[in-house]
Amino acid sequence: MTVDQIDPSYPIGRFARRDTYTAAERAEHIARIAAQPSRLTAVLDGLEEPDFDAPYRPNGWTVRQLVHHMADSHLNAFVRVKLGLTEEHPTIKPYDQDAWAALADTALSPHVSVALFAATHIRLHSVLASMAPEQFSRTIMHPENGAMSLDQVAAMYAWHGDHHLAQLERYLAVYR
Repeated sequence: MTVDQIDPSYPIGRFARRDTYTAAERAEHIARIAAQPSRLTAVLDGLEEPDFDAPYRPNGWTVRQLVHHMADSHLNAFVRVKLGLTEEHPTIKPYDQDAWAALADTALSPHVSVALFAATHIRLHSVLASMAPEQFSRTIMHPENGAMSLDQVAAMYAWHGDHHLAQLERYLAVYR
């Protein structure tokens, strides 16, 4: 498949939530989460300032907005995991990602959010890597997605980071 044949909205496919994950799959999710900050830094190293204000795909956010979204989303993931570990089946708060992407802070350098993303991932990885296997069955309630185990949350954010990294990599391949 060539880069032109890849769906720019979902270059690695849509997330497919499963009921359970093996210990090996869980470890792989945690490892992918740990690797995402350095992968993001490497992708952005190939870009110049005008790239940040270009859409990463037709009718999509700008590269700048996408990077800020990654930090926003994964910061929410960190909070959701901590809530799931410290409260019984908490209801988490979804947010309007398009409205967040339009706020003034998304005009900042994307490198601000790279630093936030990296710091968040250090802490998220620390929590996930220290969890006992039974803790991954603890749940949160997402008003739109329903009940989710912390195993499912880890799998989803491993996918989410890889998904957006693939979008940025595709931008590099197509537009640079």
